[in-house]
Amino acid sequence: MQLSFNQITFRYPGTDTTVFEDLSFQMAGPGFNALFGPSGVGKTSLARMLTGDLDDFSGQLQTRDIDRILYSYNLERLPGWSAVGKHLERITTPEQQAKREQLVDLFGMTPFLGSRFSQLSLGQKNRINLIRYLLQDFQMLIMDESLANVDELTREKIILNIKALFPDKFFIYISHNIIEVSKFCRDILVLAGSGKKRPAAVVRGQDLQAGQSLEKQHLETTMLEIMNAA
Repeated sequence: MQLSFNQITFRYPGTDTTVFEDLSFQMAGPGFNALFGPSGVGKTSLARMLTGDLDDFSGQLQTRDIDRILYSYNLERLPGWSAVGKHLERITTPEQQAKREQLVDLFGMTPFLGSRFSQLSLGQKNRINLIRYLLQDFQMLIMDESLANVDELTREKIILNIKALFPDKFFIYISHNIIEVSKFCRDILVLAGSGKKRPAAVVRGQDLQAGQSLEKQHLETTMLEIMNAA
């Protein structure tokens, strides 16, 4: 699996605002990679280019062994009015029944399956939505602040379990949490903005897996590199 952006230039339609100019980078999968940077530098625009929702750019975007790309995002609504458990049951194939139950348990959502989506907290809504995507057929899943409003310990547990349960999938994790992307992601594309001397750089993260020990020195070095790049 490979993702390549070659000399991508993009401006917002109808404006002279340049988001990217000759942006080039590569990421390899499977595993967790990240897009990191302050608001407005183009993280979501890159995600929309990957899904095909944004095609008004120059340059080349190439993928290898990635046929189905899904995009989940913070505060996305669940369709319909039934209980969230009923919705998950309807969209789950027979082969994925056990996986659904496992994800619901690992995400801490078992007590809330009888609730309607509107009755959940923001963090619970994001967890249910993420389960919905993980039960679908995909090679790449873009997680655009998909675990926002979820407490830190629960987020870490979810990320580690996703990495263990889906070792053959390519994930792109979009987050403002520098510690999180440094710990759990392999390649981190740091976007600083088009007006910067170095608008983008790829930093190597720790790519922590379940059962591994955190290397604090490595983590601190990665965070420093990210801050310098941003």
